[in-house]
Amino acid sequence: MLRIAVTTPKGQTSEIECTIDTCSIGKSDENLIVLQGWTVAKKHAVVQRKPDGVYVEDLGSSSGTEINGSKITRHGPLKPGDKIAIAGYTLEVLELEEAAAPAPAAAAPTLAAVQAAPAAAVVATAAPPRPVPVAVEVPQNVAEQEAMNKHLKRIHQQLIKQMDLRRMDVSRQTEDELRANTKAMLDDIVKQDKELPADIDRAQVVKRVLDEVVGLGPLEDLLADELVTEIMVNRFDEIFIERAGKLTKSPITFTSDQAVIGAIERIVAPLGRRIDESSPMVDARLKDGSRVNAVIPPLALKGSNITIRKFSKKKLKGEDMIRFGSMTAEMLTFMETIVDQKANIIISGGTGSGKTTLLNLLSSFIPDDERIITVEDAAELQLTQPNLIGLESRPANAEGKGLVAIRDLVKNTLRMRPDRIVVGECRGGEALDMLTAMNTGHDGSLTTAHANTPRDCLARIEVMVMMAGLDLPVRAIREQIASAIRFVIQQSRFSCGSRKITYISEITGMEGETISMQDIFVFRQEGFGADGKVKGKFVATGAIPDFYQDLKARGLDVDLSVFQAGRTL
Repeated sequence: MLRIAVTTPKGQTSEIECTIDTCSIGKSDENLIVLQGWTVAKKHAVVQRKPDGVYVEDLGSSSGTEINGSKITRHGPLKPGDKIAIAGYTLEVLELEEAAAPAPAAAAPTLAAVQAAPAAAVVATAAPPRPVPVAVEVPQNVAEQEAMNKHLKRIHQQLIKQMDLRRMDVSRQTEDELRANTKAMLDDIVKQDKELPADIDRAQVVKRVLDEVVGLGPLEDLLADELVTEIMVNRFDEIFIERAGKLTKSPITFTSDQAVIGAIERIVAPLGRRIDESSPMVDARLKDGSRVNAVIPPLALKGSNITIRKFSKKKLKGEDMIRFGSMTAEMLTFMETIVDQKANIIISGGTGSGKTTLLNLLSSFIPDDERIITVEDAAELQLTQPNLIGLESRPANAEGKGLVAIRDLVKNTLRMRPDRIVVGECRGGEALDMLTAMNTGHDGSLTTAHANTPRDCLARIEVMVMMAGLDLPVRAIREQIASAIRFVIQQSRFSCGSRKITYISEITGMEGETISMQDIFVFRQEGFGADGKVKGKFVATGAIPDFYQDLKARGLDVDLSVFQAGRTL
């Protein structure tokens, strides 16, 4: 086993364990230690433990590998205190005196320990069965980044001149043709360019300019990284990402504010939407369903910004949510039952708590023989049932005409013979139309709302119904809510980045002027573990849902033992 300390150019140090005797280093995700930087090769170097000690070998990188300040091709055996330098990073192999013989069987990790180890840990508490790449991501040197941006802008300008000289009509080319032709031109330009430093990876220069010209620029790499769940462009040279629930600054940047606007336009154009000074905000989506919001000056003071909520390429299933600790198998079975038996459900939670992911999961439990109509601001739901129609709202055009709001679409669904109506999110007056649909024979409908607790969710729905503009008495609104909604499922995001279902509550009717509600399952937090993750357990409150008692009265076989008070699920 090898244990290596990695110190970034900013002085941040982390330790990485390699369970085998070979540890690869480079820019590619295939390496165990992934370093960022223009002078880092895809496969830069390798550290190997031999019978007589640990050796370091440079794999032909342009910038080279140094040991204690001297460039090497192959060096070893290493001595305690030897420093490996690669593109501003410093690496040190720890415990060099460790024997090369395999560890005794008693020290081997158990399967349970391996499965329990957090995937994003930099230092694994239990070694995984195979090396997992760990990205060491820190901002590059500012001067180096500015110099690189100048080169990229210059190459970009040369590309535009070449296109003008060749009179290329890009409008008649398919996306694949445009990308292939542009890449060929960039290869020629970079090959002939004399100003690029010798230690710069020219393939990366071509990729960066190509992505900026015909793609989404530096966002392409972040979108391809499955560990990144959210991308936040504050300005062209300031990009933050969310990985494993934690926010970090990315070393990747755009070359200019105009490049950010170009990326926004390429996102919104296929959707028939626009962004300019008269309409400086836009909501859109990517091809994979990822949600996009963009704001440009004069509204955005620092510069054009983009926020992308990524969708996982793999649709999460109930088993995945159980493995992540978001729920238990008993809770999943309960939710599957209430969806199948047509209970009206609202998923409540804060921003980024996982409401849409849970809505996707619950919607997948709807039987295939029912007609489903989804209504969303930006299409995100990924349902697979055969009888499915998806509707998407539309903003007004430049003349202020053509607006189709969520409320208009919800009203229209009632004329489309739906068995289930699924609204991506209720934000305003459409809440009244949703309650009306739930109360007029469209049982089993689902939607989401922003709120911090189930009780807050009901109060928020009250307010949203008032936003419909009808002067309805508060009691009438509450009676509509109590008769329409059967369950509120609360999804919460904790400070450690984990997401859990914290309440499953049933609405049981009215008591005077108050909507009565009982909690069925709750998550009881018990502090935080040594890894910083929230600790706690899911328990049953002892309340048996009236809905289940109705099912039992109808002769359905339902298990009531799961609701035993204090039972840990």
